[in-house]
Amino acid sequence: MALQWLILSYVVAAEVAIAVILTLPYPMLLKKRIVSLVSLVLQPAASIVAFAGFQLLDIYWKNEHRLECSSEVCTATERDRYEKSIYKAQRNVVLCAAGILLYWCIYRICKYNKDLDHLEELEKRYKAE
Repeated sequence: MALQWLILSYVVAAEVAIAVILTLPYPMLLKKRIVSLVSLVLQPAASIVAFAGFQLLDIYWKNEHRLECSSEVCTATERDRYEKSIYKAQRNVVLCAAGILLYWCIYRICKYNKDLDHLEELEKRYKAE
């Protein structure tokens, strides 16, 4: 069961690294190459949004159908297990949200850089005329 969370955490870590690389100041030629490379990877990487969304639905379903340990009959071990599962679910929700948000940020950074390049080309054309 923990394999999907391990995969998701590695993907989020990779997204953080990509976002940092995209936001660092580089020479224009290098920046264009990095943005074009990341743009090529973005379309296949869109599956992370569906994967994280599915995991969010799974967390929600498990939360709705979780046995609550709120009576006097519960032992300390059962209460600890219940609280631990709640903390894990909260951590996993944050991980899923981070994955989706970071994908969106990377997409917007790439789109911003492409739009900036397009506007620079238009400016060069108007100056040449």
